Amino acid sequence: MNVGACPAAPRSMRLAQRLRQALPPVLPTLGGAIGWGIAAGVCALSGLMLDDWQTPAKIRAVFLLFALGGFVAFPFGLYLARLLAQWRQTGETAFAAAFVALTLTTIAATAALYGLQYREYYAQWHEDAFTRIWFLQFIHTLAAAAYQFAVLGVRLYFPLGFLALLAASLWFARRPR
Repeated sequence: MNVGACPAAPRSMRLAQRLRQALPPVLPTLGGAIGWGIAAGVCALSGLMLDDWQTPAKIRAVFLLFALGGFVAFPFGLYLARLLAQWRQTGETAFAAAFVALTLTTIAATAALYGLQYREYYAQWHEDAFTRIWFLQFIHTLAAAAYQFAVLGVRLYFPLGFLALLAASLWFARRPR
């Protein structure tokens, strides 16, 4: 028996290898991020039009928020889907992995961007940065923004977002991994 060998090394090496293998190629990821960002923005735009919004500046701001959220979320969602789908190589598993990963990362990224914008607005009433009170205000402001986005923002993904999610998940399930 080799005295210097660590029995956990092969398992950690396998995990590191799986994590590396899940990294998606750059060009399809960039193209997918642009497409997913546009799809997320169009979903929000259609929701705003259905709600009969009439303020062009606010419509542009919400469209850009959702588009940027989709753009930022796609690489993370694709990586997570590839990581989850590599454990079982079936189309159903790949579809489910993409569906869940893209849903969670898109909502999380867009909510985080919304929370940062929300925080920027309320910063004028917060204490000096990095004090104990400031941290409490920061956390509570982000929590309020996340709640508000969950209640008001997520509905803008429907009905088109669900169709885009189905299409992206089918695309992922049919791609070789």
